[in-house]
Amino acid sequence: MKKFDKKSELKKYLSALKNDKTSIGFVPTMGALHQGHLSLVKSAQEKNDITVVSIFVNPTQFDNKEDLVKYPKTLENDIKLLESVNCDVLFSPSVEEIYAENISSESFNFDGLEHQMEGKFRDGHFDGVGTIVKTLFEIVAPDTAYFGKKDFQQLQIIKKLVEKHSIPLKIKGCDIFREEDGLAMSSRNARLTKEHREAAPFIYKTLKKAKKKFGTKSADKVTKWVEKKFKKHPLLELEYFTIANEKTLETINKKEPKQKYRAFIAVFAGEIRLIDNIRLK
Repeated sequence: MKKFDKKSELKKYLSALKNDKTSIGFVPTMGALHQGHLSLVKSAQEKNDITVVSIFVNPTQFDNKEDLVKYPKTLENDIKLLESVNCDVLFSPSVEEIYAENISSESFNFDGLEHQMEGKFRDGHFDGVGTIVKTLFEIVAPDTAYFGKKDFQQLQIIKKLVEKHSIPLKIKGCDIFREEDGLAMSSRNARLTKEHREAAPFIYKTLKKAKKKFGTKSADKVTKWVEKKFKKHPLLELEYFTIANEKTLETINKKEPKQKYRAFIAVFAGEIRLIDNIRLK
């Protein structure tokens, strides 16, 4: 695996490959890698000649600075994991390499996608995401980039970024990778206490039951049912649950034919914030 930490050196290397018509798959990450990330790498490897993974903990997408400080940084282990699946290229730049002396976000208009769900609770988050993803796309210039559907709102926003800025690449959303007990894999899971880790699968179990109920009940009734279930839970605190249109991400009032819906949830397990979602229809 070739390793780069300088933009210019990576661009030079990839530019030579592109001249040879080599297809490039790209998986942007913030490190603390797990099997979910590796499943994205494998998806990229199946369809491309070369797979590039970036590891960069992006300061501009953290609305909570304490969360940034505590975010796990495990580069040595990440490298071993990437080597175990024969990843071709790792790009792990410093903050200075990406932002120089100006650690700030661009402002983006994602046609309202940024104001739903996570956008309501994490001020400026999607401006930070848009800034780093656009920058990485410019550096790597991949043919296809791969993102997990656990961050479904982020996935839709990145698709919108590519559309609005006419960036010549495809975005591929990959299925959520789960632990055996159903908990969506996340770098944050490693920070859960034993007690909270044991309680966390309740999130996915509730989503699955909500999906079943959505077959016969209104979105409002399903939402109230979920809120009631979490009020009774001694260890998990619901931040939000919403049933939204997959395309607009707007909360729905009533079901309409030929529309695709998804349930989204954010939960605090102690200090750790967990998100998940499930396709409803």
